[in-house]
Amino acid sequence: MSNSAERTPLSSNRLLVATTNPGKVREIAGILSAVPIELVSLSEFADVGEPEETGATFAENARLKALYYHQATGLPSVADDSGLEIDALDGAPGVHSARWEGNDYSVKFRRIHELLEQRHARGSRARFVCRLALADHGRIVFESEGVIEGTIADEPRGDQGFGYDPIFFYPPLGRTTAELDRDLKATVSHRGKAFAQLRDYLTNVDAQC
Repeated sequence: MSNSAERTPLSSNRLLVATTNPGKVREIAGILSAVPIELVSLSEFADVGEPEETGATFAENARLKALYYHQATGLPSVADDSGLEIDALDGAPGVHSARWEGNDYSVKFRRIHELLEQRHARGSRARFVCRLALADHGRIVFESEGVIEGTIADEPRGDQGFGYDPIFFYPPLGRTTAELDRDLKATVSHRGKAFAQLRDYLTNVDAQC
């Protein structure tokens, strides 16, 4: 989905990518590499704190982060909120993916496998969801969504992704998303799909001040 019907020129040719996750920054930079705009990371705004993610949905969190950083920096700001939904765990970890069971992903993986074993649901269907929001001119000017469907792998595989990628198996390619190189992953991943829509939006607006 997107609300790209109204293509409002950006207020600056500098776009803030509102994430502190270096893996996300690399993926996003690759997807937007053809757009004639300068990407700026949060590392340039060390004095700006992180907002509290109080939204009940990915979309709400994406919007509040985009607006927060836009207001704090004065730059057009794009933020995404994404996570893993596992059918056999009633959609968990879902919107809480980043904070669920702490910050150590090896611990998260073990816990997911334990819970699936308890429910006799190894290999459960799952999906990655990404909701993206672009804030500029004091409001949200663009939104998009990307989803990739798959299953939970029995063990972590691959080292090219980040987050839950090593346990997310993508059947059409027979690999986890951590076993895909960046360019291939961008064509099928939830974040790749959402940011491809942003790329299309940005290439159709005047990105100059």
